[in-house]
Amino acid sequence: MPDLKEIFNRIKDILSEEILDRKIFDKDVAEALCINQVTFATMKSRSKIPYKEILEFCAIRKISINWLMFNQMVQSIANESEKFERIHYFKDIYASAGGGALNYDEQSDFLTLDEEIVNHLGGKHAIKNIHALNVLGDSMEPTLNDGDIVFMDIDSTNPNKTGVYIVSTLVGLFIKRLQLKADGTVALVSDNESYSDEIVNADEIKVLGKVVGAMSNNF
Repeated sequence: MPDLKEIFNRIKDILSEEILDRKIFDKDVAEALCINQVTFATMKSRSKIPYKEILEFCAIRKISINWLMFNQMVQSIANESEKFERIHYFKDIYASAGGGALNYDEQSDFLTLDEEIVNHLGGKHAIKNIHALNVLGDSMEPTLNDGDIVFMDIDSTNPNKTGVYIVSTLVGLFIKRLQLKADGTVALVSDNESYSDEIVNADEIKVLGKVVGAMSNNF
């Protein structure tokens, strides 16, 4: 397991190169990771790693995630770029696993993924079709949780019984299992048994892709 203290110390080393005139404190690390200071203190006391925020921190600065997490590689990915792949990350777009969501558009940043994650998502041949966005709501628990980052294969748009899909509807994006009905309607099925199926007409939805992986943001 990654050592949280060592990770935060490496982040402080990075920040010390950006902030040259003073000592780096925990509040600076929290700010750099866009985490509330109270939340950061809680995570630190529980040794809970903020994976999503660390990924974004590394992507912005082009830092190897393996170096930061495990001290295994050089700091910059420039010299070992063949071990990393970038995918579109719609960090301001949420696919609802509950109620209401923003519309999917083309304004994306990038996530830099290391070789292990790339292989998990199908390898370099498949990664060009992978986009990432966020989960909103709890209707897909325990499979997906509010705040998770999900990886969507935009080349897989034909739903089957076992898959979880991101669909565009008249009221926004949803992450659901899909059941095609004989009458031409589609049931949007939640994994959380507290939620009832939502029935929509097939021509009112567009399947954007299949969820092929997820990264938890819970602590």
